[in-house]
Amino acid sequence: MNDNRLDNSVGLVQPQRFHFDQPLTLRSGKALPGYELMVETYGELNADKSNAVLICHALSGDHHAAGYHSEDDQKPGWWDTCIGPGKAIDTNRFFVVCLNNLGGCGGSTGPVSINPETGKHYGPDFPIITVRDWVNSQVRLMDRLGIGKWAAVAGGSLGGMQVLRWAISYPERLHHAIAIAAAPKLSAQNIAFNEVARQSITSDPDFHDGHYLEHGVYPKQGLMLARMVGHITYLSDSAMRAKFGKAFAALEGQTGNFGRDLRTGSLSFGFNVDFEVESYLHYQGEQFSEKFDANTYLLMTKALDYFDPSVDYGGDLSRAFAESECNFLLISFSTDWRFPPDRSRELVKQLLKADKQVSYLEIEADQGHDAFLLPIPRYVNALSAYLGNAHREICGDAS
Repeated sequence: MNDNRLDNSVGLVQPQRFHFDQPLTLRSGKALPGYELMVETYGELNADKSNAVLICHALSGDHHAAGYHSEDDQKPGWWDTCIGPGKAIDTNRFFVVCLNNLGGCGGSTGPVSINPETGKHYGPDFPIITVRDWVNSQVRLMDRLGIGKWAAVAGGSLGGMQVLRWAISYPERLHHAIAIAAAPKLSAQNIAFNEVARQSITSDPDFHDGHYLEHGVYPKQGLMLARMVGHITYLSDSAMRAKFGKAFAALEGQTGNFGRDLRTGSLSFGFNVDFEVESYLHYQGEQFSEKFDANTYLLMTKALDYFDPSVDYGGDLSRAFAESECNFLLISFSTDWRFPPDRSRELVKQLLKADKQVSYLEIEADQGHDAFLLPIPRYVNALSAYLGNAHREICGDAS
């Protein structure tokens, strides 16, 4: 690895595994007798432990948010564009914590873990996990680290939903809530996409009712299809045109960019993979299926579906935030049709109704839902400015 890559990141990082013996009662009524959380931290915790920031990951994320695990790593952590020295979430100022959520497949206790009661993989017997359960487990990690109050809790997509739950369930334990490309609950369309993805997995012959690990296989085709469906929803039409449009437009004498690049320059007139976008989706599905657990995918999408903070307050979302003490930063992206800006504006309206301090930024961006992971200047600069102000407010001028 060249020095420039190291200089522009938190460098080489080592995950830590935290074991918790205290049972965790879940929203479903079931309980985990004990569990482990895989965690990475970046930066240094200051003397009064006031500079800690929690990062909550989205559906396919994990604890590896920044830096590299080895000098041979080709890709850094999933939010390396925003976490590091001098970056928006500045590790010269903040002590940053990111964990793999319960039910994940990145090292925390989940379906691929061994069930102590049976001596076998949990598999489909791992209980349904909700956003509320994740936050409850994160509080225990917070206490283990000796942190009394987060300077900020931040996350995008499903991570943003965890941020909102933090503000509701533990209002006294965070100064700032930063929810990016998120929504107060899923639309019917989003639930439908998730169900199609789940059905593609569970109908795979290699699924074996979730016990595929005992058979030495995994539902590869189903997981590939689930990822392909999901990936389409993360991109905008503009993003697809930019990736896959120039060659076909030139071939047909078109001036428009339609996202129809051909792989070979000619049609096969069969059911082969003719277009670059098809090849791209196959590649994404293949890569994902090799590293992500199918039962985890089912759990994560169910957590998305179930999230609705208003359910305990007669459907009144503003009442859910009545006790929240933090300031809120909400960010949305113009071409995000999975969690469009009107969902963030809906949340702003309810927070204002609850008399909360809210900052809202809507970013013009062509990249769709995935924009929250990308180094879009206005977005990154706004996040940096907000957190810079938060650091001065909480910690003073000292780093």
